[in-house]
Amino acid sequence: MSDYKAPLRDMRFVLNEVFEASRLWARLPGLAELVDEDTAAAILEEAGKISAGIIAPLRRSGDEQGCTWDNGAVTVPAGFIAAYQAFAEGGWVGVGGDPQFGGMGMPKAISAQVEEMVTSANLSFGTYPMLTAGACLSLSAHASEALKQKYLPNMYAGVWSGSMCLTEAHAGTDLGMIRTKAVPRADGSYAISGSKIFISGGEHDLTENIIHLVLARLPDAPAGPKGISLFLVPKVLVNDDGSLGEHNTLSCGSIEHKMGIKASATCVMNFDDATGWIVDAPGKGLAAMFTMMNYERLGVGIQGLAQGERSYQSAVEYARDRLQSRAPTGAQQPDKAADPIIVHPDVRRMLLTMKALNEGGRAFSSYVALQLDTAKYSDDAPTRTRAEQLVSLLTPVAKSFLTDMGLEATLHGQMIFGGHGYIREWGQEQLVRDVRITQIYEGTNGIQSLDLAGRKTVGSGGALYRLFADEIRQFTANASADLGEFTQPLNAAVDTLDELTAWLLDRAQGNPNEIGAASVEYLQVFGYTAYAYMWALMAQAAMGKATEDAFYTSKLGTARFYFARLLPRIHSLSASAKAGSESLYSLDAAQF
Repeated sequence: MSDYKAPLRDMRFVLNEVFEASRLWARLPGLAELVDEDTAAAILEEAGKISAGIIAPLRRSGDEQGCTWDNGAVTVPAGFIAAYQAFAEGGWVGVGGDPQFGGMGMPKAISAQVEEMVTSANLSFGTYPMLTAGACLSLSAHASEALKQKYLPNMYAGVWSGSMCLTEAHAGTDLGMIRTKAVPRADGSYAISGSKIFISGGEHDLTENIIHLVLARLPDAPAGPKGISLFLVPKVLVNDDGSLGEHNTLSCGSIEHKMGIKASATCVMNFDDATGWIVDAPGKGLAAMFTMMNYERLGVGIQGLAQGERSYQSAVEYARDRLQSRAPTGAQQPDKAADPIIVHPDVRRMLLTMKALNEGGRAFSSYVALQLDTAKYSDDAPTRTRAEQLVSLLTPVAKSFLTDMGLEATLHGQMIFGGHGYIREWGQEQLVRDVRITQIYEGTNGIQSLDLAGRKTVGSGGALYRLFADEIRQFTANASADLGEFTQPLNAAVDTLDELTAWLLDRAQGNPNEIGAASVEYLQVFGYTAYAYMWALMAQAAMGKATEDAFYTSKLGTARFYFARLLPRIHSLSASAKAGSESLYSLDAAQF
């Protein structure tokens, strides 16, 4: 099992050379005084060190031990508490947090790279600070000043952690069906009663307090999503002086026994007239949660990318060392019994697929993160609106496509290891088990596809899609002639996506089933086209530098592989989408 090495060179390339992020930060109020290229490099360097040196060594042992539950108390695996304390003391929980309450105030484009490193090192570990950061984001945007003052500093400091309590046994995707109740009290607090399932980090011994954000209904709330409010419910009540008081009337009923991320506690949480405080206003619960969702869904996409990166690092090291058979063109290492398997075409196909998907995914996740930064900090209304619209469009793509490609990359890595990839010793099988959840939680990838095809594309009459497509067209129109080997197939891919989008808009008018029938393939075509845009941008940044540094030669070679071997997948996907919904409904339910 290879050691994890943070891909700092590629991260710097994406931020500094492809997107010139520091120029954007310099134009954004609230960031200009906090971060520049040197600051970003220093932060990423330190994050890489703690990820590789402290967090990564706990990945396998954490999986083998898992979390344990005893009479409502959850214990994390050995070493996790010390690692979390070191992580928190370094300020990493609040890397993107509001400086007014003790956060670093770094842009999402930086915290996204930190998230990748932490979750590449150890996905289970990374869920705890990610959930806390998400809870802090919602509180920072929607909570009263008093709640922010009381809770955010300790959450950013990692002294307290956070959780999101949304799902109920009967209400997963359809949150409008939740039954958890919130009854007002005379002192302004609320009595929260109900049960939540699949609550990551709902109970553990990493921190002295856990701040739950709970969706619930007021007694007079209307049915459906408009009747949902959000409440802050601490595990331990906090006194007016900031000290901890009595244990709140909530408990962890059990933890789930899962396929992967076994060191991340997934809890059933029971609230029995627990004391909570409303966040924002009655009926604004989903709005408050969706402030966090764009960040969290990108974060889950990055978790998928992170597992693909870890798989690639292990697989390429193994492929260089493992001796099996001779190269098709003859012995490459005649002094040895066989050649390393990296000489074989199919192994190279898998390695290059992983490399192309990982590096394309890193660029795409960074692109979306930069849109989030622009939407949050820009003082120019049209610029801010455009960024918000791009975020709305691209969030489901980032969550779904990054995790789908993450699974593909972990499977390729497992295959390169052969039988050794199926046993625990080398760590590849854990990556396959761990990455699978990223396609499921924070909204399954099927739901993300419906969101893209239905709400974002058909729902906007194609306007949101055209915003992104027009940006690509403008790039290719202004690109230099020597970039033609990349811009020409990129333009052709946008033509294919244009045509598929027009088809979807037309067919959806007559049959609403067409949206769901085409949605998964539509998102995949969108994702491959978006990655093609990223690869064209990266090729442009690398062009002319290939003679200086092998890094750029590798970048151009990988770009050529992507356009030659991966982008053509859009044609079969487009044909499948256009096959329509009729065949899906040719059987009665009893015939399945």
